Amino acid sequence: MIISRTPFRVSFAGGGTDLAAFYRKRPGAVVSTSIDKYMYVTVNRYFEDKIILKYSRTELVPRSRDVRHPILRACLLKVGIHRGVEITSMADVVGGTGLGSSSSFTVGVLHALHAYKGEFMTAEELAREACEIEIDRLKEPIGKQDQYIAAYGGLQFTEFMPDGTVRIDPLICPAGTQDELQKRLVLVYTGVRRRAGPILRRARAKFHRNEAALDRLRALADEVRRELQAGRVDEIGPILAEGWEVKKGLARGITNPDIDRAYELGRRHGVTGGKIVGAGGGGFLLLFCPPGKRRGVLSALRGWREIPFRFEPEGSKIIYVSK
Repeated sequence: MIISRTPFRVSFAGGGTDLAAFYRKRPGAVVSTSIDKYMYVTVNRYFEDKIILKYSRTELVPRSRDVRHPILRACLLKVGIHRGVEITSMADVVGGTGLGSSSSFTVGVLHALHAYKGEFMTAEELAREACEIEIDRLKEPIGKQDQYIAAYGGLQFTEFMPDGTVRIDPLICPAGTQDELQKRLVLVYTGVRRRAGPILRRARAKFHRNEAALDRLRALADEVRRELQAGRVDEIGPILAEGWEVKKGLARGITNPDIDRAYELGRRHGVTGGKIVGAGGGGFLLLFCPPGKRRGVLSALRGWREIPFRFEPEGSKIIYVSK
């Protein structure tokens, strides 16, 4: 039996510039961090010469090509496992909430399957294979940031180059900077799950009209890196605020009246910036609260569930191997 653990992520700036439509013309960049919320994938030998899968549904099929779940089917075919295996997945947070769960699932499945075959995979190899499956094979309208942060982990400045390569640059900050940043972040659940694909397709269709906005989002990623490297944590709030205003104009459905009301209520109680994490439309609202403001903000947003979290320094790991 093999068990992999792969973190989810929170992004701060640059989302959208990890799409090929942007980085094929000029480098994109995203600042994001893995967090201590995880996808767990178990792979074990199955008693019969079939494949059994347990996720939100259960599948029992003769061979890998018969699997209905597109990511699981693609991963099994990629790794070359066709029979006699059981795969089970569990997560700390439900999918469709903007924390990169789909890519964490893909990375975690690949990691566990390769380990089951006795194959060691680097973070770069896992991320690259996950991108190949989600973007190239399954034609999902997503970028590359989620696969790379899930595989590498940590607080990263990630660049997406015109030739398709990805550069991972860990953010080296003064002592205590990451702790101070974590103290100021509040993550609340909107109660709405959504599929990112439709929103991303609408944004991609308007790409030619959004180039200036995406250029600004790329510049904001540079600003987040610069401020954190200088230890100026409180400058991150206004950057998040500007990024959210820019992001809302990219496509219909990124925000809604409930999200707007909650964000403005937070602002009236001291929040200096924030954003919906992920493509938008629901999921989690990330808020930047200066010291002493958290209690008042959460009181104002009662009814919105807070999800406490910490930064996770590591990416996808194999946490159990049976003899």
